[in-house]
Amino acid sequence: MHPDLTEVLFSEEALHQRVHEMGEQITKDYAGSDLIVVSVLRGAAIYMADLVREIQLPLEMDFMAVSSYGASTKSSGVVRIIKDLSSHIEGRDVLIAEDIIDSGLTLKYLIKTFESRHPKSIEVAALLRKEGVQQADIDCKYVGFECPNAFIVGYGLDYAERYRNLPYIGVLDPRVYNGS
Repeated sequence: MHPDLTEVLFSEEALHQRVHEMGEQITKDYAGSDLIVVSVLRGAAIYMADLVREIQLPLEMDFMAVSSYGASTKSSGVVRIIKDLSSHIEGRDVLIAEDIIDSGLTLKYLIKTFESRHPKSIEVAALLRKEGVQQADIDCKYVGFECPNAFIVGYGLDYAERYRNLPYIGVLDPRVYNGS
């Protein structure tokens, strides 16, 4: 375990198994669909790469970059699109591969933005959903794991752009972000 973590919540093996199961279900649910899987850079990139390899269907991948955190540990709720989709989503099935739903404010904004582009459907495949902190009501069709309301890193999740490369997800020691 990395010395800046207090515990590992989800092992590399548990992540792999759950993403595999989610990919199998998505494959069944979207058979015959014109599927585009979208993730928000950078946090969801590792999860999305693993997820799409488990979806046994033709699909397209696209990415957005948004900012709502900066260097903070909490979302500001103010979302700026830094990089928009390259693909048109009108009439297509859109699956948002989201790394973590905490406040839900950024995801709510993205869903509203996508709805204005008239896709056939929009669903969310979230790897993690934090317990008890949602400020926006998000209907999430696929959820990998429920997780505690702690600051977590690894498997794409970061603090100040660090820890994304950890192959597991763990709780970041508060001394790291409190400056103690």
